[in-house]
Amino acid sequence: MVGDMTDQLAPMPGDWQRALAIVAHPDDLEYGCASAVAAWTDEGREVTYLLVTRGEAGIDTLAPAESAAVREREERASAAVVGVTRVEFLDHLDGVIEYGPALRKDLAAAIRRHRPELLITLNPDDTWGGTYWNTPDHRAVGRAVLDAAGDAGNRWIFPDTEAEPWNGVRWVAVSGSDSPTHAVDVTATLERGVRSLLEHRAYIEALTTKDPETYARELIEGFAHQEAPRFGGRPSVTFRLYPR
Repeated sequence: MVGDMTDQLAPMPGDWQRALAIVAHPDDLEYGCASAVAAWTDEGREVTYLLVTRGEAGIDTLAPAESAAVREREERASAAVVGVTRVEFLDHLDGVIEYGPALRKDLAAAIRRHRPELLITLNPDDTWGGTYWNTPDHRAVGRAVLDAAGDAGNRWIFPDTEAEPWNGVRWVAVSGSDSPTHAVDVTATLERGVRSLLEHRAYIEALTTKDPETYARELIEGFAHQEAPRFGGRPSVTFRLYPR
């Protein structure tokens, strides 16, 4: 059943060419957002991934150095599935990312290098759905992305970055928000979203005893169809969009 028209989601803006997706860990973008990225790259848009850590604390059965190498490989493979060829890592420590000027400076420097019109990040709120506590890394990075969007354009803030200030960020899109405002139709790219998450096989196998493909498909298809009633009945990836 289609929801109340007052509760409908707007389409994401289409008048942009470059996006930079900044999240804390390998796999953060694959838990729902990758299907939208595939739709954008299919349209010829350029999307770059920036991971603040290498996810080295994410697999209990692997020592951090080994885990970091595995998770970097998995992230690059998952990005390729949805048409992303540029994946960068900042090497902050997984699990203990600190919000503050040092993180903001690193993100502002990346924004100045890549000059995106659209920034993408993950839910910075305290909880998921008011029930599950969000991790410190997600909260720190999401908040820092929102702040760095402005920092990047101010030549008096972090004036010693290599690239010149960039005030061209027009929107910040937050994935996984409890209060989304916009959505992307992923009818044609949902399967690639599933396959993108499935590339994180080592991580998934350490996380659950469920068959990895079943796990990935149930999650990604479930998220997309859950939001369909608010977007004309179409499977979708949702965002809370902050214009600048």
